[in-house]
Amino acid sequence: MKKRQLLGYSVWLLVSMAIACARPISTPPSGPTAVEELPTIRLAITDVSGLAELEQSYDEFRVAIADALNTEVEFVPVENYTAATVALKRGEIDLALAGPSEYVVINSRTNAVPVIAVTRPNYRSLLVIPADSEISNVLDLKGQTLAMSDIGSTSGHLGPTFILMEAGLDPKTDLTVEMLGDDGSAAALKAGEVDAWGGSARDYADMLQDDAGSFTVLVEGDALPSDIILASSSVDPSLVNIIRDHLLEHENDLVAALATHETKYIGSTLKPALDEDYDSIRAVYEVLGQGEFIR
Repeated sequence: MKKRQLLGYSVWLLVSMAIACARPISTPPSGPTAVEELPTIRLAITDVSGLAELEQSYDEFRVAIADALNTEVEFVPVENYTAATVALKRGEIDLALAGPSEYVVINSRTNAVPVIAVTRPNYRSLLVIPADSEISNVLDLKGQTLAMSDIGSTSGHLGPTFILMEAGLDPKTDLTVEMLGDDGSAAALKAGEVDAWGGSARDYADMLQDDAGSFTVLVEGDALPSDIILASSSVDPSLVNIIRDHLLEHENDLVAALATHETKYIGSTLKPALDEDYDSIRAVYEVLGQGEFIR
């Protein structure tokens, strides 16, 4: 998903004030036993706000889901992940496609159910230094200045922070972290205004297009948690199982549809989503002192 601004007290004030009434998806009293019994599915993409943009970028995906489930699927536009959280809480959305950090916060506020993980090739974070830097390992960053992208971005903030944590550094006290956005963080590294840069492998590849040989990778993080298709907690559990099984059976069609306009999904795979796969994201929120957002 796109970079997200996930941490903000005013944002969560809106969520906490949202009406918690839910409109469960309509199902037969005994629960559906075959895909033909599925009702219309209401789908949101958490970082695409307008219906026109949804139809332009994700209509092939909507159609692929409808074909896989043999039912109608309609878009529900949301302004952002906060609005998606409220809509899920109210039972106004059945399925949503979200990024890893979004999922962790949404799940804590709505008990949304993980359904399908959408892997992304080379979706990992890096720490990068100038080629002539005297820094030789992550611990050498103590006392230095590190540029990152946007607050709450999985690959541009939480991923690099997790690398620091694994090395034994406290990201709040052992070094200075400057959140400068995608372009700003890269520009700061190129200008020598910071000692290192933390961001996604994709962004680093873009950076190297004009500056090959100027930088070197200090450390490459493990693969980040996948994007995720989640279901509202108001959706009957038997329905969730049916949806999961049929989406996995139509993996090739769904990935091709996703990748039609979103190149980051080229080469993606689908697999059952497990909540524990997102614990590294939760750990970063805790260390950053933002644990209240995920409890």
